[in-house]
Amino acid sequence: MTYATGIGALGFELLYLAATVVILSTIGYEIWRLARRYQWLAPSQMLGDLYNSRVLAVATALVYLFAMVPYLAAQIRGLEAMFSYGGLGSLEAILISAALVYSWIFIAGMWSVALTDTYQGLLMLSGGLAYLIWALFYLVPARGLTLSDVFTELSKTGHLGLTGFWSLSTFIAYTLPWAFFAITNPQVVIRLYVPRDEEAYKKGVVAFYIYGFLYTLVVVLVGLVAAGLAATGALPRGLGWDSVTPYLLGLMHPPLGSLIAVSVIAAAVSTANSIVLAVSSSLVSLSEKKSLAVARAVDAALVVAATLVALLGTGFIVELSVLTSVILLPLAPITVLGVYRQPRTSTVMRRSALASLVVGVGLATYYATVLGPRRAFREVVAGLPLSAWVLLVSTLILVAGQLVESKLTGSRGALRAQPPG
Repeated sequence: MTYATGIGALGFELLYLAATVVILSTIGYEIWRLARRYQWLAPSQMLGDLYNSRVLAVATALVYLFAMVPYLAAQIRGLEAMFSYGGLGSLEAILISAALVYSWIFIAGMWSVALTDTYQGLLMLSGGLAYLIWALFYLVPARGLTLSDVFTELSKTGHLGLTGFWSLSTFIAYTLPWAFFAITNPQVVIRLYVPRDEEAYKKGVVAFYIYGFLYTLVVVLVGLVAAGLAATGALPRGLGWDSVTPYLLGLMHPPLGSLIAVSVIAAAVSTANSIVLAVSSSLVSLSEKKSLAVARAVDAALVVAATLVALLGTGFIVELSVLTSVILLPLAPITVLGVYRQPRTSTVMRRSALASLVVGVGLATYYATVLGPRRAFREVVAGLPLSAWVLLVSTLILVAGQLVESKLTGSRGALRAQPPG
């Protein structure tokens, strides 16, 4: 993305990182604290308890079931890119990627996914730093250039400023849904329940921030170097967003390229497994008879659906990921209000929360269906991108419910205060 659109991609990533840290430090902490009391297993169960509504819990689980497909497809597309580096064709790479994701669910399960997160995190960071060092101190000199030459070219092409791609509406379209990622995406929310105590939770937030910041700098700097070399003619111009990393890996010595490819594969498999397990647990946890066979069937259906989306090539990896967050945006105001004003047990709030979810998700899904994922989340309606409308509409419905409830509560209080007769 940095290769194609310039330094604006850094702003997009850093705003996501900052927003996520703020959310994890505030509402995320409250969710962890409440999870200790209620023993939540899945986000759908959490929202059902906060609003005392089984219908809302089921609706949330069903939204996860289809909304997470684009994001899961993005992980399979990422795996495809890495396997194509190994010489596999597109179809074979996608099918092997899907088989790997589903097999690891059977082999691993949630505990092993959590454990391998630690290993793949270390592998990704070491691989990323090696990637950056290689780009700065080998790739650039090997093309007969200096870093000064590269950044001079970047300045000429406008990559060091906001390119034409990064209009205000586009920036909002990308960043707004990603800013609420930590409380809308089930594979993240479910991990808020895991830390054993407050100290472990705080250490996790700090580690996430440090790791996220370092890795963001790595990939942005590599993207800028690639764009600068392309501007000089040392690398091809106009590489597709998802083709830049495989192309650069192909220039490396095989052991180094393989190390970085494996680190990306580890991250994609871990993320894909987290998505699938979070969605299936959101469904199965609502059933009185919790069946592992049903969970595995849901897992298989998700992987098959995501594989079909990946085969269709309906969007870039970044776009597919953001599209999922747009569809899930209505869960942000519902979660915030539910956590800070719990318990929300009135009929009015149950109905307004359900209406907020249905209308917001319906609006995002309508545009995604009509326009396709590549255009949907960047579509501007009356001066605002789709993501802003989804968040605004769903929030207004919830606020209206809150006002109606306050009015009714005030009326009942006034009646009780009146003297008899």
